[in-house]
Amino acid sequence: MSVAKRFRRNSFAFLAGAGIVALWVGSAGAQTLDVALAQAYVNNPTLNAQRAGTRATDENVPKALSGYRPTLSATASAGPEYARAQASGITTRGSLWPRSFALTAAYTLFNGFTTANQTRTAESQVRGSRETLRNTEQTVLLNGVTAYMNVIQAIALLDLQRQSLAAFEQELRATRDRFNVGEVTRTDVAQAEARVADAQYQVSQAVANLSSAKATYRQVIGVEPGKLASPRSIEGMLPRDVNGVISNGLASHPAIKASEFAVDAAVFQVKVAEGALMPNVSVQGQLSQAYDQNFATDAYGAAAATVNLTVPIYQGGQEYANIRQTKELLSQARLEVDVNRDTIRALAVQYWGALEASKAQILAAQASVAANTLALEGVREEWRVGQRTTTDVLNAQRDLTNSQSALVVAQRDRVVAAYSLISTIGKLDAVSLGLRVNVYNPTTHYNQVRDSWAGVRTPDGK
Repeated sequence: MSVAKRFRRNSFAFLAGAGIVALWVGSAGAQTLDVALAQAYVNNPTLNAQRAGTRATDENVPKALSGYRPTLSATASAGPEYARAQASGITTRGSLWPRSFALTAAYTLFNGFTTANQTRTAESQVRGSRETLRNTEQTVLLNGVTAYMNVIQAIALLDLQRQSLAAFEQELRATRDRFNVGEVTRTDVAQAEARVADAQYQVSQAVANLSSAKATYRQVIGVEPGKLASPRSIEGMLPRDVNGVISNGLASHPAIKASEFAVDAAVFQVKVAEGALMPNVSVQGQLSQAYDQNFATDAYGAAAATVNLTVPIYQGGQEYANIRQTKELLSQARLEVDVNRDTIRALAVQYWGALEASKAQILAAQASVAANTLALEGVREEWRVGQRTTTDVLNAQRDLTNSQSALVVAQRDRVVAAYSLISTIGKLDAVSLGLRVNVYNPTTHYNQVRDSWAGVRTPDGK
C-alpha cells in the first residue's frame, strides 16, 4: 500500500471519531445539572452564611418588642462599717454590718411611639434580609450553573485539542514517509513538526483550564465533579421578548425587593429619631429592705410606686442631628432602589442579547464545522494527488478544530445566558427549578424567636 493511500485510510478513520462535535458528555450514569445545583443549595458556604445572617436579623424583632415588656431588677449590698461618734466629751465607737435588698419593676407607658416604630423597622429589616437571602441563592445557583458548564466546556475543548494533536501527529508521520521517498521537502516536515508542537502546547493549556474549572466547581458545588450530563433546556421558563424579561425583573428581582424594604425600614427609622423629641411616661415600683445591725436589731422596709414623666427640652442638639441623618439615609435608600432597577434593566438587555447571539453563533459554528470537515477531506484528497501542499492540509485541520471549539463555546454560552435571564426575572431558586432538596424556609426561625421572652439557646440548640 502506498504512503498516500495509507494516510488516506487513517485520515478518514480519524474524521469518523472527531467529526461529532456536539461534545456534551453522555447522560448515562452521569450527574445532571439539577443534582449539582441541589448540592450547591445544601453545601455552599456563602449561602449557608447568608442563612445564618438572616436568622440573626430575625432577632431584631424580639429586641424591639422588648420595649413593650416590663423590666425587673434586683440589687443587694452588704459590708462592714466602723462608726465613731463624740458628744459631750464622750466618745462612742462601734461596728455595724448594714445590709440592704431591693426589687424594682418598671414599665414604659409612652415613649413617643419609639417602640412601635422600632418594631416596624425590625420587621422591614427581616423582610429585606429574606430578599437578600433569595438574591444570594440566585447568585450561588448561577455560579453553580457557570461552574458546571465550564467543566463540560473544558472537557470538550481538551478532547478537541487531543484529537487535533492526534491528527497532526498522523500528518507528521505521513509527511516523513513521503519525505523518505522524495515526494516532499524538508520544509514540509518542519511545518508538520511545528504544528505538532503547537498542538501539544494547546493540549497542556486545555488540561490546565480543566483543572481550574474543576477547582471552581468544587468551591461552588461542594463536591468534586464526576461524569457530567448535558443540561436540560430551561428557555421555556423565559418571557417571549426582552420587554417581558425587563418587566418581570423589575417586579420580582430580590435585589429590588430588598432595597424597597430598606426604604420602609429607613422611613420608620426617621420616626424613631423624631420620637426622641417627645415626652416619656413610665411607671415604677420598688420593694426594699435594709438592716443596720449584725443581728438585724434595726430593720427598715419600704414599698413605693411612682409615675415618671420626662420631657426633653434640649440635649445639646444630638437628637436633631439624628433626625437629619436618618432623613438623608432615607433619601439614599430610595436612590438605591433606582440603582437596582437600572442594573436589572441593563442585565436583562445584556443577557437577552447574549442568548440571541449564542443561538446565532451555534448555527454559524455548525455550518462552519460541516464546511471545514468537507474542506479537510477535499484538501487531503488533493494533497494525495499532488495538487495541495502540506501547509494546506495543516491549515484545514486547524480551521476544523477552531470551528469545533467555537461550537462548544457557543453551546456553553447559550446555557449560561438562559440561566442568567432566569436569575434576572427572579426565578433562579430551588422551588422554581424544582430541585429535589429540603427547601430552607426563613419564616420558621422567625416564628420560633419572635415572641421569645427569655432564653439563650437558639432554636437549633446552640
